[in-house]
Amino acid sequence: MLQTANLGYPRIGAKRELKKATESYWKKSLSIEELEAIAKEIRLKNWQDQKAAGIKYIPSNDFSLYDQTLDMIALLGAVPKRFNYNQDSTINNELYFAMARGMQKDGVDVTAMEMTKWFDTNYHYIVPEFYENQQFSLSSSKIFDHYQEALENGITTRPVLLGPISFILLGKSVDESNKFDHLNNLIKIYAEIFNKFNELGIADIQIDEPCLVTDLSIEIKELYIDTYSKINDFKGDVNIHLATYFDSLLDNCETAFSLGTKSVHIDLVRASDQLDDSLKYIKDNQSLSIGLVNGRNIWINNFDQSINLAQKAIEKLGKDRVIISSSCSLLHSPVDLSNEEKLDGEIKSWMSFAKQKLNEIVVIAKSCDNKDVEDEITKNKEAIQNRNTSSIIHNEEVKKRASQDDSSLTSRSSNFDSRKEQQELKIKLPILPTTTIGSFPQTKEVRKMRADFKSNKISNDQYQSFLEQQTIDVIKYQEEADIDVLVHGEFERNDMVEYFGERLNGFCFTQNGWVQSYGTRCVKPPVIFGDVSRDKPMTVDWAVFAQKQTSKIVKGMLTGPITILQWSFVRDDQPRELTARQIAFAIRDEVVDLEKAGIKIIQIDEAALREGLPIRKKDWQYYLNWAVESFKISSCGVRDDTQIHTHMCYSEFNDIIHSIAKMDADVISIETSRSQMELLNAFIDYKYPNEIGPGVYDIHSPRVPTIQEIEVLIQKAINVLDVKQIWINPDCGLKTRDWPETKSAIEKMVQATKNVRRKIQ
Repeated sequence: MLQTANLGYPRIGAKRELKKATESYWKKSLSIEELEAIAKEIRLKNWQDQKAAGIKYIPSNDFSLYDQTLDMIALLGAVPKRFNYNQDSTINNELYFAMARGMQKDGVDVTAMEMTKWFDTNYHYIVPEFYENQQFSLSSSKIFDHYQEALENGITTRPVLLGPISFILLGKSVDESNKFDHLNNLIKIYAEIFNKFNELGIADIQIDEPCLVTDLSIEIKELYIDTYSKINDFKGDVNIHLATYFDSLLDNCETAFSLGTKSVHIDLVRASDQLDDSLKYIKDNQSLSIGLVNGRNIWINNFDQSINLAQKAIEKLGKDRVIISSSCSLLHSPVDLSNEEKLDGEIKSWMSFAKQKLNEIVVIAKSCDNKDVEDEITKNKEAIQNRNTSSIIHNEEVKKRASQDDSSLTSRSSNFDSRKEQQELKIKLPILPTTTIGSFPQTKEVRKMRADFKSNKISNDQYQSFLEQQTIDVIKYQEEADIDVLVHGEFERNDMVEYFGERLNGFCFTQNGWVQSYGTRCVKPPVIFGDVSRDKPMTVDWAVFAQKQTSKIVKGMLTGPITILQWSFVRDDQPRELTARQIAFAIRDEVVDLEKAGIKIIQIDEAALREGLPIRKKDWQYYLNWAVESFKISSCGVRDDTQIHTHMCYSEFNDIIHSIAKMDADVISIETSRSQMELLNAFIDYKYPNEIGPGVYDIHSPRVPTIQEIEVLIQKAINVLDVKQIWINPDCGLKTRDWPETKSAIEKMVQATKNVRRKIQ
């Protein structure tokens, strides 16, 4: 009989209950006991939904109060030295959240751990830190507690554990030591974990080794073989189910099936062609878990295609050795489509959220088991056929424009040096100009007014008047803080992608389609269901209004085509690059209109460009070509004296610096503070010619840096770059921060900049 599995489930709650509870705990309006009670309710609901759907292998330990990699850091006692952790103690909530967010309390001032993107998703994980002579210990009981908690509610789960090789590969050495020197000590802690698994009578566990779909050296492959040989020696009666996802095993396929695990999971949504190799290398005593239901998008499964793939595996292995599963954890999907009451009925019929995906897994399994699911199969075929022919999807004029092949669309009139001369004449700024990335705090008052407007509790005039006053106030604040280039604060924007999607054709929106981005930061991605175009200006009025309030320059603020693509749920009925190109033309029209309205600096954020990079290097250049081309379509319609900025989030730039240079933005701002300017190295080594704003303080932490800290980071940048290249700015937008910490940090940033200016002038 066919078995079913799910690799992970959303942890935020159907209506972001965990986010709200955790933030209340941080503000001390909720006790830890109350937070744990809400978390427990969410876990139980998740397990019950999976059991009710008919999933055999239900995950536990996929739930986290912040991040699953941080949970692994806690489990292994891999705490950075600066937190002064006593290896013999259990990691408490205060230390746990301090590692994620930093801490300023009772004279203790500790910076947060670095955070970066989880492969090519918009989820952020906490980066493990390794250093010479580091000690590890079994320091958290969460993985065992959650298993027992489920068991007490009549549900047997399969605990999820991040594998040791991926844990090390996803981390970084903070000194000159080799991080793999720690492997043997880590394996000892894994042995303790397995000993506890056996004590609890746990039959099955899931070990995630997502790095098996990346480019690996021969040495790393050998480490995999050696490490799992040791694990098999101490695993006892526990069955290990190895999980890979997000891409194909390719040249790592033989290695993955040689690790002695009970089963191996492969992602057939992202890489259906790896099935043949998997069937070739699978061992006689192994089962194959096939990921057929997309954990990363919201479109319904194509049952015919999935069933055909499943049947191919069944023909070779038999039903008892095939497991039907999600492609990856459903963490990246919204929770429940049934909570969407306002979606267009036709579009809704094409969608599936996490809870519905559970049913899709089971329908595929039942169909292959010759169970009666004819009604579900018929309904699925009808919805797919309707989507293929729907008139609301296709716009021939948009398709024609996007198909243009004109090199003038992707080049500025002059090179950067010539543009810089013209911009300096028009935009007179001091050395080390200060600015921010765009947004200012979205306070409770701002969010309440937006909600009141949407629910018709206040009129449009009242709402506009409120937004205007917020904009006036933030312009005045920036003038008082003596920032050089201002922003309008973006109080009218709910989200940097959703705002634009609401004003573009081809998008629709959910009420509760939230997914976790990091910690308590949740996003509600727009849905791109059809051809994308712009009917009228989207930001010009607010940019002009803000500019009228000051004699200083106010930046026009836009989101770039790749970031809109990456942070949306994207239609899967045409290539992603074609959708990106359609968005690029829409943004181009907005850029041109901003320039016509007198806006001298326009920022087109491409926060997610690096995030969209394929996992395998062989696929990089194709992606980079169309991604850079899309940015240039959006940015190259302006005069030379109009300055184009862009911003990129957590990114390792070394391998793609040539492509970033080809974007030819006049100024690029990047996040560098958590890495202590390490991410700037790529720009230094490449001798990046344009201007750079390396972030000088971390906005993802409530911790306020000192003036001296910021001066040190500025000086680090000056030591390796031409001072005339450098802008001073925070790491990212300030939307998620509170005003007191924002004002304090901004004022320290400006003062630090002035101090450095005095030293160098």
